[in-house]
Amino acid sequence: MRKRIVALTLAAALLAISLFGLPLAVAVTKYYRDDERTDLERVATSAALSIAGELTAPAPAIQLPDTESDISLAVYAPDGRRLAGSGPVTADDVVIRSRGKGPARGDADGSLIFAIPVSDNGALVGVVRAATSRGEFYLRTGLTWLAMLGLAVAALALTWLVARRMAARLAHPLEELSWAARRLGEGDFTVRTRPAGVSEIDSVGSSLDSTAQRIGEMIDRERAFSANASHQLRTPLSGLRLQLEAALDAPDADARAALRDGIDTADRLERTITDLLALARGTGRSPGETADLTALLAEVEQGWLGLLAAQDRHLRITADNAPPPRASAAAIRQILVVLLDNAVAHGQGTVTVTARDAGHALAVDVSDEGSGIDPEFDPFARRREPATGRGIGLALARSLAEAEGGRLWLSRPVPPTFTLLLPVD
Repeated sequence: MRKRIVALTLAAALLAISLFGLPLAVAVTKYYRDDERTDLERVATSAALSIAGELTAPAPAIQLPDTESDISLAVYAPDGRRLAGSGPVTADDVVIRSRGKGPARGDADGSLIFAIPVSDNGALVGVVRAATSRGEFYLRTGLTWLAMLGLAVAALALTWLVARRMAARLAHPLEELSWAARRLGEGDFTVRTRPAGVSEIDSVGSSLDSTAQRIGEMIDRERAFSANASHQLRTPLSGLRLQLEAALDAPDADARAALRDGIDTADRLERTITDLLALARGTGRSPGETADLTALLAEVEQGWLGLLAAQDRHLRITADNAPPPRASAAAIRQILVVLLDNAVAHGQGTVTVTARDAGHALAVDVSDEGSGIDPEFDPFARRREPATGRGIGLALARSLAEAEGGRLWLSRPVPPTFTLLLPVD
């Protein structure tokens, strides 16, 4: 591309120089020719005036004035004889034409010639002839053309240097765009282009940056969905497994009840997947929508009571005059799943869920009777264990709470109590 830009620039410069230089060369040639003829006319006219009186004498002794070294003068009688000076012995065609028609110009034997008649009281008494070699004219014209050619070469050289610089300035941003597009195609969505100072190139770079950012965000959402799904589905799957194992260990139990419980658990799995997809796509809640807190707490009791009972633990849910939160039901559901899963996996004793009015906000406390959490330990730090998917739940729950305009924090380390604060109407 750089070579193409340089070549096109040089071609344009050469065309411009040709369109300007060729007419100028012709004009210079005409100017020097006219200048030579003007000099001849001046010298011949001056000589004619100086010798006019001598030509009328009975025995003229003509003394021609001194001239420039490249101009020769001659005087001819009306009959064509050369009386003085340097020139043909007899009148040539230019002198002959001058005798009858006045001043005459012409070229002969590589010389420029000018002849002017000399009269006395209307009678022709002689003709003055001035001539100069074309060599001087050719020399002056050639030197001027050579100087013009040198200037043209210098202009082309300067154009080449400027074209190289401009080509580098234009090509480098495009090469960076190509490199960025290649990196984007290889999966590096953090690639960004630098401003080039050229509006058209910067526009393309900005579009490429926006594309890379959108693709990166989409990939991040997909990865986050995969991680969140693996974490959030683990608990319902564990509950389903416990139900199936309990049904196998008690062959005399009602199989329909086990199947019904399994279907309920499968429904919760499907609901969890639906919630995660809605949250990942940002479609979890419409503006101004409130969640049905009573239904959410009923789901919590239905889904976790049996799981805790299998560990000889209890679940206690309290919701006295709790206002409905202005938040996504999917987000609240997944936050409670994380908090309850944390209490089941790491806590002890009875798990208590308390929903209360916190003054223009809904507070939901989830606690258990465990030994507590070290104050120096940050439970919300994302520490994922690849084999189990653990370590991302509380970080996910906090991000969901903040996305809904709420807060989630460890309100009491012993016994461990997490508090979810959500806005209300």
